[in-house]
Amino acid sequence: MHFTLPLDSKAPDFSLPATDKGKYTLASFAGAKVLVIFFTCNHCPYVINSDEVTRQTAEKFKSRGVQFVGINSNSKHIYEQDAFEHMIERMETHNFPWTYLYDESQDVARAYGALRTPHFYVFDEHRKLIYCGRGVDSPRDTSKMTENTLENALEEHLSGKQISTPLTNPIGCNVKWEGKDAHWMPPQACDLV
Repeated sequence: MHFTLPLDSKAPDFSLPATDKGKYTLASFAGAKVLVIFFTCNHCPYVINSDEVTRQTAEKFKSRGVQFVGINSNSKHIYEQDAFEHMIERMETHNFPWTYLYDESQDVARAYGALRTPHFYVFDEHRKLIYCGRGVDSPRDTSKMTENTLENALEEHLSGKQISTPLTNPIGCNVKWEGKDAHWMPPQACDLV
């Protein structure tokens, strides 16, 4: 059995609170032509150092019907800065162009098979998974970035082309699982390619 959602899978539903005080399900984003769901957090240097590139990608494709949704599934007991109140503070400070959801139970991270932060999942208008993996090839230091793989996938899909690289390994810190060591990965988790 796969740990991470395989390509062509349907997006698993969720019902999660957001930093804007709303509660969201998959249907809340029904108007999006393409939905980018990504697992993220507040403390990870791979997230922090690539968030502005993610912002640029989200803003670039917004007018073409692409919506971004960030989900923080990290245990606040491993990194206190990943707690919900700090998510609210981070959004107030940075005003990111995505909805930021809190998966305290980690059920959504398990349903999607999130491996790292950040880990991106791109779903088409039928909510079929068409891209999974990294955003860029150097998220910890974007000055060394040679490829924005997420942007390439979105551009190809929206141009009616086959996505040339639909699966990559996410690059980042592992998801911080409740009750486990900070570096623990589920035994069935593995590289995607």
